[in-house]
Amino acid sequence: MANGSDGVEVEAEAGSARHIPVMLGEVVAALQPETGKVILDGTFGAGGYTSALLSAGSSVIALDRDPTAISAGQVLVQRSEGRLSLIHSEFSRLAEYVPDGGLDGVVFDVGVSSMQIDEAERGFSFQRNGPLDMRMSSSGVSAADVVNRAKVGDLIRIFGFLGEEKHPGRIARAIEKRRATQLFETTRDLANLIESVNPRKAKDKIHPATRVFQALRIFVNDELGELARALFAAERSLKPGGRLVVVTFHSLEDRIVKQFFSDRSGKASGSRHMPAVEVRSAVFEFPGKQMIAASEAEAEVNPRARSAKLRMGVRTEAKAGADDLSIFSLPDLASLATMGA
Repeated sequence: MANGSDGVEVEAEAGSARHIPVMLGEVVAALQPETGKVILDGTFGAGGYTSALLSAGSSVIALDRDPTAISAGQVLVQRSEGRLSLIHSEFSRLAEYVPDGGLDGVVFDVGVSSMQIDEAERGFSFQRNGPLDMRMSSSGVSAADVVNRAKVGDLIRIFGFLGEEKHPGRIARAIEKRRATQLFETTRDLANLIESVNPRKAKDKIHPATRVFQALRIFVNDELGELARALFAAERSLKPGGRLVVVTFHSLEDRIVKQFFSDRSGKASGSRHMPAVEVRSAVFEFPGKQMIAASEAEAEVNPRARSAKLRMGVRTEAKAGADDLSIFSLPDLASLATMGA
């Protein structure tokens, strides 16, 4: 969860707020849980949203790709009296677990969890030295594989787009030079290399390695692709009147959610110079504000909430749209399959 414009400040403080779910009140209000409803929590984490939904009387299907989260969540499963199903799965596969009749709600809290940042052995944080890993599922291609094997041009695109790094070429070429004699193995090793070629200035609010680490994490876990596919799956799985609620933490994620809801709004696009395209039936309606940000009061108590944004749509009876990834304008990046050991 602790990704966002606050970067290292959020990361450094996450441990003190690791069990505080972001925008909990707003999420519960948007989902309107009650007895008899079935809601899917696509990003279980420490179970904050799921616990609140269970307390309101709803049944919950919760997913997480991190086996550590699934193991830790078994206590809550035992307390739920049969109302919680906790499943080890990517949230893009949520449609596989939907009961007959569909879902009354779906919630996603997108990004890395504070629990993962707190565990040095997971390799998400350069504040805690550990293996250069970053895999949420603890399997597949690691960040070390990417840093040590990717072509310089691919590293430049990954750092530039996914991390919005201002000097991707300088950092990528320094990585290439260094790995020719010694491969990268730890988070601090990579962070030190980045800081040596891109020193921190007095006015900088974040560590020079923050954006590169964000980019690697997003790339290794295919976070943008997972989010896009999960939105399509939620659309197919919600019953009319069902609510889709998404909390994001940086602009790339929020842009995808915003583009999805815009595409499903039924509004015609075009301009005064071009004819409008055919109007489609709205798949989602949007009561209230289009976007809600975390309050200043919450951000003071929970640093991870500083960059959080919530978007919500209510499913109509219209047919679900096509699973067309082109609406998101995702970048054409290197394949993870070419970078494994």
